[in-house]
Amino acid sequence: MTKINTLADRYAAQKAVADAAEAALKLLKDEIKALGQEQIEGKTCFVNLGLSERGTLDGKAVVAKLGADWVKAHTKITLVERITLKNKPIGTLVALALKNVA
Repeated sequence: MTKINTLADRYAAQKAVADAAEAALKLLKDEIKALGQEQIEGKTCFVNLGLSERGTLDGKAVVAKLGADWVKAHTKITLVERITLKNKPIGTLVALALKNVA
């Protein structure tokens, strides 16, 4: 197994830990929101719940009003890196485990 393969496996393992932590954190956030208090005091910290408004822009309406050329001229394009994870089929993992046992 190459260093790159082990990097992929380490990444997959850490992502699984992070996903589980995010799921647990979401449950706690939902509980905090359901409680509805602005501030919750713990032994080591305070948790504050605040509300804010967020506006969204109707892109189709803007294009209809100002035209596609205007929108294109005023649109900023940025490069975004994305790392994705795709699990291997279970048969591949079983074969790999058997190979490592032999």
